[in-house]
Amino acid sequence: MNIKPIKTEKDYNEALIRLEIIFDAKKDSAEGDELEILGMLIEKYEDEHYPIPLPDPIEAIKFRMEELGYKQTHLANIVGLKSRASEILNKKRKLTLEMIRQINEHLKIPIEVLVQAY
Repeated sequence: MNIKPIKTEKDYNEALIRLEIIFDAKKDSAEGDELEILGMLIEKYEDEHYPIPLPDPIEAIKFRMEELGYKQTHLANIVGLKSRASEILNKKRKLTLEMIRQINEHLKIPIEVLVQAY
């Protein structure tokens, strides 16, 4: 096992190639340990160099509702009124702290997504 920090794009590409080679390594083997460590190093490099921004709060709500097969009436039950749900989905009404709490609890959308400006 010859693991080193990933500092450059070249290091990153080499790490990806090695990861692909040992991808099916058995857990608790030397290659399995290498796979685990290499995965952590790659993840750290990607987090620093290729960050993925958080989604728009309203788009996240719409996406989660679609995943769950929810309609606007389901959101209305969470936020209080059908008209309020419509205004939220059309970005005509901002989410309040209580709405954010309820949406987080019922739809399991992370708070850090819901509190963003939109």
